[in-house]
Amino acid sequence: MGGSAAVADSNSASSIDTFLSRHWQRPLPYQGETPPGFSPLEASLDPRACGTCHPRQLQDWQGSLHARAMGPGLLGQLREMEPNDRAGHQACLRCHAPLAEQADELAAWIADDKTVRDPPTENPETNGSLYQQGLICAACHLRTWEIHGPPPRDDRGGTRAVPHGGFQSSAAFEDSRFCAACHQFEADGFALNGKLLENTFEEWRASPQAAAGQSCQSCHMPDRRHLWRGIHDKATVLSGVEITLDRLTTSGAILSARLTLTNSGVGHRFPTYVTPRVVLEAVQLDRTGAPIPHTRQERIIARQVSLDLSEELFDTRLAPGESNSLDYRLPKDGEAGALRLRVQVEPDLFYRNFYRAVLGNDAEGKGTGMLRHALRAAEASAYTLFQREIPLP
Repeated sequence: MGGSAAVADSNSASSIDTFLSRHWQRPLPYQGETPPGFSPLEASLDPRACGTCHPRQLQDWQGSLHARAMGPGLLGQLREMEPNDRAGHQACLRCHAPLAEQADELAAWIADDKTVRDPPTENPETNGSLYQQGLICAACHLRTWEIHGPPPRDDRGGTRAVPHGGFQSSAAFEDSRFCAACHQFEADGFALNGKLLENTFEEWRASPQAAAGQSCQSCHMPDRRHLWRGIHDKATVLSGVEITLDRLTTSGAILSARLTLTNSGVGHRFPTYVTPRVVLEAVQLDRTGAPIPHTRQERIIARQVSLDLSEELFDTRLAPGESNSLDYRLPKDGEAGALRLRVQVEPDLFYRNFYRAVLGNDAEGKGTGMLRHALRAAEASAYTLFQREIPLP
């Protein structure tokens, strides 16, 4: 379908605020009746339909966490809820799968309506029904069948022939406030120790990156790529931190070394949320390369909270420019052949511990199988960010 559309003038701060307050009203409205003349592809909310003409965006999105926002961990919990508890569903869906059409499918699935497909057994986050696909294209770009997006790169103003009967452009799509709709709790939202549980936008707003005009999209959507890489991606994390290792020294039988991690380029606290943990670790290895347990020391960088979210246990996260160091100082073990220093990242530590606790009660529920899958995925997400082994004399 072809047509012409004017490029909207919505670049001022007030226009962006107005646009976003309307665009992210919760719950999102139904799309409504399909406009006359829309092809089956245009009338579909499935991302794969969008990918017919936008293959690169689809491929990027399919590898992103947005595409897995309704993964087995969340689906396993929702499966245990009542199908008519729409308000309870929205506590999750408002960000993880915000379309009204997704909410309807989810309620039908919970009610065991066989017209709605179950997630695939082997890979529950694989795309299927709309409710399984998380934050889909339409969630950001479609409102009552009107398409919205950023201004074209070659914005010449005026009108032009475009598909879908036209689209409305807005600079809001390149503004960090767009991301705040899901990555920032309201001022009166859930907080622990006086700090909002989700506070990423405000952390960014206080950062040097914000002062320099660097938006969330600058790092998480480079060149407008729909990647949204973060703590789960080693290369992304390495680009935002600096790791230094002071030379190993010996004083008599004492080994000393300092391992330091600095938030050198992340535009918010590192890490920003309560789910990840970063561990600076040093341990002596015997001559077979096995760790000698009593020689291990660690320093944790995280905001750790209780599994029931009732209290904050500690918060050692790094604001932009801040550093944390592990100062290793222990006697050399007689069997030691090397000292290993490393930085481990556990992106899903909270989820891992939560799934273990739920599955450890031996009660079988409708969502148990999905939670087991989610646990395996959470355990597998940990990786080594930095490692060095220094031979000992």
